[in-house]
Amino acid sequence: MKRLIAFLLPAVLAAGPASAQDWAKDRLDASPRHLEWVKITHDRRDVQSFIAYPEVKDKATAVIVIHEIFGMSDWVRGVTDQLAEAGYIAIAPDLLSGMGPSGGGTDSLDSKAISKAIPALPPDQITADLNAVMDYVSKLPSCNGKVIVAGFCWGGGQSFRFATNNKDLKAAFVFYGVPPTTDEAAARINCPVYGFYAGNDARVTATIPAATDLMKKAGKFYEPVVYDSAGHGFMRAGEAPPPKAPTATGDADADQKAQAAFEKASPMYAANKKARDASWQRWLDLLKKI
Repeated sequence: MKRLIAFLLPAVLAAGPASAQDWAKDRLDASPRHLEWVKITHDRRDVQSFIAYPEVKDKATAVIVIHEIFGMSDWVRGVTDQLAEAGYIAIAPDLLSGMGPSGGGTDSLDSKAISKAIPALPPDQITADLNAVMDYVSKLPSCNGKVIVAGFCWGGGQSFRFATNNKDLKAAFVFYGVPPTTDEAAARINCPVYGFYAGNDARVTATIPAATDLMKKAGKFYEPVVYDSAGHGFMRAGEAPPPKAPTATGDADADQKAQAAFEKASPMYAANKKARDASWQRWLDLLKKI
């Protein structure tokens, strides 16, 4: 049974909040790029943010990366490094900064506390944090002044929402996040919005028709793409290591369950990886045009 649990754990971590993302951390540790934490202060509030710099000759466009509902993670930081590798300044604010014990952020909270803290974040505070991060990164000497936003899961919805609250954004990239629902909010959007959605994620993907109508009515650009058979969170799940075939233990019942779990996890992983790779390429192609 211990072997069964050891096999199932990677699949669980790929699908849900990963308390240990060694594969993401290993990539960060091996990065040759300049990575650092910066403290961005506004309105008596400090927002700890992770920033990655590209190794390029000219000034670069900046990307604000909004984390999932699981808060700041090694994978989120890894996304900033991958964007830097592609030639962009990338910054990921920990929007739970100051919300934990003794003024800590995500790393001061357990998963249960994070799941309660994220939905409770005041909307105006989120907007103020993102505005401060945008102001900071846009004024860096190495930035060309262009800033876009991207977010995943909860952060995907926040990236769409931030587009309704900041007219200076050059684009918003929404990864399986919910859209605004009012004409007034859509009317405030001043940049193109690109959506990335999972075929097996009806909770979010079912919002596309209404979002399309809302954006069309407001005269705004909205381009959603749905990736067949992928599940919610495919950008992270598709980057995680693939499930490993179980090793026979001699316990027929345990071996059968492990094999069944493997056979279920493998096609899910394949679909998520395919969606992740296609989305990443689409994202880079679009960034080049901004």
